[in-house]
Amino acid sequence: MTDTWRRRVLVVEDHALMRSLVAEAFGRRSFETASASSANEALELAERFDPDLLVTDIDLRQRPNGVELATILRLRAPHVAVMFLSNLSRHAAAMQARSTVEGASYVNKAAIDSVDELVDAAEAVLADRPVARETVGKDGQARLLGLTAAQLETTRLLAAGLSNAEIARRRSVSVRAVEKSVERVFTALGIAGGERTTPRVAAATLYTATFGDPTSGL
Repeated sequence: MTDTWRRRVLVVEDHALMRSLVAEAFGRRSFETASASSANEALELAERFDPDLLVTDIDLRQRPNGVELATILRLRAPHVAVMFLSNLSRHAAAMQARSTVEGASYVNKAAIDSVDELVDAAEAVLADRPVARETVGKDGQARLLGLTAAQLETTRLLAAGLSNAEIARRRSVSVRAVEKSVERVFTALGIAGGERTTPRVAAATLYTATFGDPTSGL
C-alpha cells in the first residue's frame, strides 16, 4: 500500500501569527506544510522537506530577504514554484521580485480578505497560472477602519491570539462584555463562519494584513 502524494508548501514569514494562520490554511487544504521565520531556517528546512511551493514574505527583517531566499532556492531546486507576500508599502520590492525570480507570483497581504484566498492563489501558481493580487481589499479594510477605538483594540487583541478571558483581564471588563464586543466586531466587519474559515481567523487575518503584527507592544 502506497501513501497518497501530498503537495508540499514551505511558508516563510517572520510574524508568528501570520505564519501560523497561513500554514494552518494550507494544512486544511491537504498540503503538507513546513514553516520558518527566516530565510536561513527555510534553507535548512528545504534540504530535507523538498517543497513544491515556496510562500514567503519579502521583508523578513533580516538578510537574506524573501527575494534572495527564492533566488537561492531556485538555484538548488528549479522546479519550486514561488509566491511572494508583501504589504502595500513593499510594492516596489515586489515588482523587483517578479523581475528577478522568473515565473514568481505576488500577493499583497492587504489585497486578501482571508488566508483561504491565499491558498486559492497558490493553487493557481502550482497550475502554472502566475497571479498578481495588488488591489487592496477595500471593503474589508474600510469596515475595519470604521470600527470604534475600543472595537479596534478588541480586534487587535484577538488577532494577537488572546482568548476572550485574556482580553477581559487585559481590558478590566467582564468576559461577557468582551463576548458582546467580539460579536459586534464580526457583525461590523461582515464576517460569518463557514466550512473553510472562522470569524476569529478572518478578523485576525484582516487586522494583520492592514496593520501588521498585532503582538507589537503586548
